[in-house]
Amino acid sequence: MCGIFGIATQRTHVPENILERATQSLAHRGPDDGGTVILRDLPESVEIGLGNRRLAILDLSPLGHQPMHDPVTGNWIVHNGEIYNFREVRQELERHGVHFSSQSDTEVVLKAYGYWGENCLDRFRGMFAFAIWDAKHHRLFAARDPMGIKPFYYHDSGHQFVFSSEVRTLLGTGLTPRRIDSTGLVNYLTFGSLCDPVTLIDGIHALPAGHYLIWEKGRLQQVQYWDLAVSEHQDESLREARRQELEVQVHKTLDDSVRMQLVSDVPVGIFLSGGIDSSCLVGLLSRSGVRPSTFSIVFREADYSEAAYSRAVARCFGTDHHEITVSAQDLFASIIPAVRAMDLPTIDGINTYFVSSKARAAGVRVALSGLGGDEIFAGYSSFRTVPRMEQLSSLSHHVPSPIRHPLARVFSALAPPSDQNRKLVALLQDGESFVHSYFLSRMLFTPEQRNRLLRTADPSALDHAAGPLKDGLRRAGHLDTINRISYLEARHYMLNTLLRDSDFMSMAHGLEVRVPLIDHRLAQQVMALPGAWKLNAGTPKPLLVQALRGQLPEEIVRRCKRGFTLPFEHWLRKDLRPTLEEALLRINIGPLGEAIDASAARRVWDDFLKGKTSWSRPWSLYVLQTWCEQHEIAA
Repeated sequence: MCGIFGIATQRTHVPENILERATQSLAHRGPDDGGTVILRDLPESVEIGLGNRRLAILDLSPLGHQPMHDPVTGNWIVHNGEIYNFREVRQELERHGVHFSSQSDTEVVLKAYGYWGENCLDRFRGMFAFAIWDAKHHRLFAARDPMGIKPFYYHDSGHQFVFSSEVRTLLGTGLTPRRIDSTGLVNYLTFGSLCDPVTLIDGIHALPAGHYLIWEKGRLQQVQYWDLAVSEHQDESLREARRQELEVQVHKTLDDSVRMQLVSDVPVGIFLSGGIDSSCLVGLLSRSGVRPSTFSIVFREADYSEAAYSRAVARCFGTDHHEITVSAQDLFASIIPAVRAMDLPTIDGINTYFVSSKARAAGVRVALSGLGGDEIFAGYSSFRTVPRMEQLSSLSHHVPSPIRHPLARVFSALAPPSDQNRKLVALLQDGESFVHSYFLSRMLFTPEQRNRLLRTADPSALDHAAGPLKDGLRRAGHLDTINRISYLEARHYMLNTLLRDSDFMSMAHGLEVRVPLIDHRLAQQVMALPGAWKLNAGTPKPLLVQALRGQLPEEIVRRCKRGFTLPFEHWLRKDLRPTLEEALLRINIGPLGEAIDASAARRVWDDFLKGKTSWSRPWSLYVLQTWCEQHEIAA
């Protein structure tokens, strides 16, 4: 796991000291080692600079140092991530006569590209973002893993192409603008996070999941090499006849993924919350003969503690269990540092920052997480609520607009003021205007609320913001309802919020988090099964629970779903109230003054104090304001 940076120039030089400054800004991602290289005297007046900060997980020796050079091809690589099946890929390459100098997965990626070119991506199972200078073809090749677990951001000005693991590093080069992207702002206000490929900064983009890019002679090309949606139509009766066989295949791939992600030259732990996802990881490893080390955050305050559940799982499977006891005051003290650690503004991620901090302090360098289980195995309430919203939206299409709008106004007047009811009003009023009911379910501010917050609602920004949503829906159009929601959850909420937040909040502490439940081959196998197999009135996430063959404690399977809950509602009304009020009052004179209507922002705060809206709405504005101030971003 690392932080990477690079620059490619044509007819201009790599700026002096840029690599040193960039890699230093990534030191938290790779505290164990760092390196840079500049390649000059290349054809077409091109210069290449590559930099890396390394968190040593595989091959702890100096042979794993980056940037790494292949003397046979002349290629260079910087790599962030882990290739879990690197030994199998290495063996295949060795059968073709390829020789290796180290035991690192980075060298396997470098040699695989040298032998297969971009087709090497078909062989990797893991999380990765890497860039390779291809000496033979005089081009820069970069790729991001299929599920988008590892980040890759870039800025292209034509004569200079820069990339990095973090947006903040690109800003620090002085080569990118410090100006808000209007489409990114629409995305953030709509969902509380940024939607790939757009960021909050004009001119800085994210390479989408499952894509690679080629920079050659100042020209940039992007190619999608993988997608989660299964394209071929499968006969339902044939699948039903093979149900047991297909489910067994999924469970085998799940077993392989969990065991594979133990590959490491340092100890690996498991974040154990006592929920189904993390408990399944523990159970699968225990069943294969591994006695895992488990780590749980437990609270002194009983209202927030899940200690009873995590202890039950640890006892059931005999893990080497560790509890990290904290108080609400410990959590509160982490809020401001966590906001500073955000690579992009987000309403989520504080919990991941805190857990990662405590786990790293306890000596953990690599941890398995159950992230993705709800998206892939249909665990969210959205798998039941969104189909009902789809039906309501479909019915509203048959009601003439002159009638529909008065009905919505009556409902709005009679229903208690809440975020959920505002979404229902929006659905009744103009259901056909939303790309899909799923996106309405995930909205932070409804379109009407968002447009009141924006001083200028740029129509082109609204169109651009809807583009990736429409593309995702188009790709999932052939799937059944449950699988369509699963695809959208994975390609929207999981990708743009959970995975991004997990990456920069864990790497702020030099902790590597692995996510076995979203191995891309496993995810695609599950997506190929009928959605109806993934819902069961009596058992949540039945496909996942069945993998343990009844070994999970019943109290874990039947417990009410609950995330790692922080008392934000209380904090914003008490300890954090002065901080938020002061920040929202200065919006009109700060970096957001030209973009956000200060009176509308104040109304959001007033609605929260009156109990009309949740804490996440004013919190999102505070994070946005604070992040822009910290990084000197202007509207």
